[in-house]
Amino acid sequence: MVDHLANTEINSQRIAAVENCFGASGQPLAVPGRVLLGEGILTKECRKKPKPRIFFLFNDILVYGSIVINKRKYNSQHIIPLEDVTLETLPDTLQMKNRWMIKTSKKSFVVSAASLTERKEWISHLEECIRHLLTKTGRQPSTEHAAPWIPDKATDICMRCTQTKFSTLTRRHHCRKCGFVVCADCSRQRFLMPRLSPKPLRVCNLCYRQLLAEKKKEAEADCRQQEPICSAMPGYEPSSGDDSDKSDDDKADQWPADTEFYTSEVSWSSFHS
Repeated sequence: MVDHLANTEINSQRIAAVENCFGASGQPLAVPGRVLLGEGILTKECRKKPKPRIFFLFNDILVYGSIVINKRKYNSQHIIPLEDVTLETLPDTLQMKNRWMIKTSKKSFVVSAASLTERKEWISHLEECIRHLLTKTGRQPSTEHAAPWIPDKATDICMRCTQTKFSTLTRRHHCRKCGFVVCADCSRQRFLMPRLSPKPLRVCNLCYRQLLAEKKKEAEADCRQQEPICSAMPGYEPSSGDDSDKSDDDKADQWPADTEFYTSEVSWSSFHS
């Protein structure tokens, strides 16, 4: 059905309507073969508190953003390739019901639906699209996922030292490796994690030591792999200084949560049943 709808006028109009809602702040969404399958409002567990977000499910990407005026204006657009997504159903909490986690290599976060039925529909549609994409590309499901950030209100003290109490003056920080809420003293280190960012990111002291140990192991493994190559190379006697072509110029060069967001009108909406 997706292939049949890919180049239809109604599908193009629906995608254009989503692009118009995001306006100039959003990226173009219309590409050959892309189909808009449905949309809905989900509650996303954000750092400060749960917030409503609009989600659009296409056959190859998941798009979400902040709601300015429902059905008319959205901003803060995020695009997630579905082949990088895995899902995990989560138990209910006192504040949030019908929860599940959307996990990717760059960002993972928790969302909740207005009802159990709506959660089942979202997960079913997502899993079907992911399965179809992986079959089409021959890729294996992603196994590396970014840790979701623990909400600020989940703790009043640093989750590493358990001594520092957060206040107006003592800020909360998040480790980009484990997602824990930590104090400044427990997260002074930065580490380069290319799959998350091209820049070094804040990590807690424990994760920093673990990342350094992993980096050291990788370096040692590389050395072991190169040893047979080095030992197989023939040795040469150094040449005499008399016929050296090294000039004086060469010598200078050296090598160096509680809000209710839903009503009965906002739920999963499938365009193509």
